Amino acid sequence: MIPYYVIIAIFIILFLSAFFTVKQQSAVIVERFGKYNSIRQSGLQLKIPIIDRIAGRVNLRIQQLDVIIETKTKDNVFVKLKVSVQFKVVQDRVYEAFYKLEYPHDQITSYVFDVVRAEVPKLKLDDVFERKDDVAVAVKRELNEAMIAYGYDIINTLITDIDPDIQVKNAMNRINAADREKTAAEYEAEASRIRIVAKAKAEAESKRLQGQGIADQRREIARGLVESVDVLNRVGINSQEASALIVVTQHYDTLQAIGAENNSNLILLPNSPQAGSDMLNNMVASFTASNQVGEAMKSAGSAKRKDSRIDDFEKPSQDTYSDDI
Repeated sequence: MIPYYVIIAIFIILFLSAFFTVKQQSAVIVERFGKYNSIRQSGLQLKIPIIDRIAGRVNLRIQQLDVIIETKTKDNVFVKLKVSVQFKVVQDRVYEAFYKLEYPHDQITSYVFDVVRAEVPKLKLDDVFERKDDVAVAVKRELNEAMIAYGYDIINTLITDIDPDIQVKNAMNRINAADREKTAAEYEAEASRIRIVAKAKAEAESKRLQGQGIADQRREIARGLVESVDVLNRVGINSQEASALIVVTQHYDTLQAIGAENNSNLILLPNSPQAGSDMLNNMVASFTASNQVGEAMKSAGSAKRKDSRIDDFEKPSQDTYSDDI
């Protein structure tokens, strides 16, 4: 006969096995004699010992599956794409998720491979980088249509990495480096051009100011000479004598300025006592010849205009005489 304490222990074990707990964001499938009985949600639950059993637990939280796919682009470049699929079990369709699919991750992976290998070969490598979101949307659309019947909802699909072949990647880096070097050369050439233009403008402005300064200097010198001649005329010295005195004075001032320089290599020619007088005579002769040439040109111009007027006056008379004949 079975001792009573054994019976009590069995009873306690059976009583305790009738209770179980379900965690938050999860569901428990309960079967009775191997047949589906019910779905239990989070909290403390009760089942019939020996008769009912827990067939499995379903996670209702959002899960992520990373799929790495190697495929070829339109321009025959092999790339590896990492596609992250975020999905969850629909709470109202736990039965389909548990009983219709034994390996849901494998099913999702197969659909991702199928869609990516159908979309990426339509694009060139550069377009794959630019339009990766379009590929992700296509993957999500196909997955939703296929997996919703099994109780799975696709929350999002992300292409988190695009890794071309190492040789292609190096070529892309070289192209990028060459493009940046070209841009840098263009900027350097533009900067050089700006410096040259600025330097030319500065030199032009410097020459203009220098010329203006020389013109102002000569104007002031001429004004000073005129004033000097006026002063000498007031004391009884005529213009020719005053001009000679000014030329001689400036000549000796120049000689004094040259002699004051220790390291000067300038040689002033002619450098005789008569140099000032000769210079003055040459200047007077030049001015006289210039005036004579100017007067001759004026006379020739006046005579030509007079002859032209005489011809114009005589032409009507000749025409009238011809008409009379």
